[in-house]
Amino acid sequence: MRTLIAVPLPSSIAGQLADLAVHVLIDEADLSPKPGLVDRRSNGAHSDLNLGLMHSSAYALRQTFQDMAEAASAAKDLDQSLRETLGQLGRKGESVMLETTGGVNTHRGAIWALGLLTAAAAFKPEHCSPADVAHRAALLARLPDRFAPEVQNSHGLRACARYGLPGAREQAQAGFPAVVGHGLPQLLKSRAKGAGEQNARLDALIAIMVVLPDTCILHRAGLEGLDALQQGAQAVLAQDGSATLAGRRALRQLDDALLRLNASPGGAADLLAATLFLDRLESCLQRSAISWKP
Repeated sequence: MRTLIAVPLPSSIAGQLADLAVHVLIDEADLSPKPGLVDRRSNGAHSDLNLGLMHSSAYALRQTFQDMAEAASAAKDLDQSLRETLGQLGRKGESVMLETTGGVNTHRGAIWALGLLTAAAAFKPEHCSPADVAHRAALLARLPDRFAPEVQNSHGLRACARYGLPGAREQAQAGFPAVVGHGLPQLLKSRAKGAGEQNARLDALIAIMVVLPDTCILHRAGLEGLDALQQGAQAVLAQDGSATLAGRRALRQLDDALLRLNASPGGAADLLAATLFLDRLESCLQRSAISWKP
């Protein structure tokens, strides 16, 4: 494997991208009330997770995201060599995560999604609209990684195989349609309606839940759980979102349903973090007085 030489971006843009990735993970974890998920109220449907563990995991991943950004900045093309370098760094990041959490999977899906988006942003930071970054991330995700473990036996992959539905890999390869086509537009729509930032973020999460075949839900509760998730999420949006009294009641009903099923939509949570990343990316980079690389 040809190892890319990581060259720091001007003014430590790699560091800024890594900081942004960590910040959105913290913001996703803190957002409340999230149905079935760890938040400031409770541990949701999890017996092995809590908010402090989510925070510790997010902070521990900062170096992983910076390394990915530096590798992408050093690359001349979005090619297989870069893809394999990112895969290697992602697996190293997973090890750091597991060491930090005592073996609990807090952010494996987020390492995949935010790692690709961070690298895609660093590769061409002068073109960082959500559509541009998601497109470059998709190009990377479609490339093979010869060094990936031959046997991949994650809960998500098993759920995909069992139910014949796409998972995190396919979401990335398609350019994150649940984010670009649903989460981000709903975030902007709810803000424009004056919903308030926390409610706008909740609405973005709910919009993702409506369309995503969440493999975390499928693993825990099968198709019954996925149906409960998507119908419950649609009910929230049908009541004009989480900023309304009726919408908040529907949100509570969805939370109750997921807790009864012991189901947690972790895939949607990962994509909410991706949504927040793309939402803030351009303004984050515009605040940097730098000269872009040619």
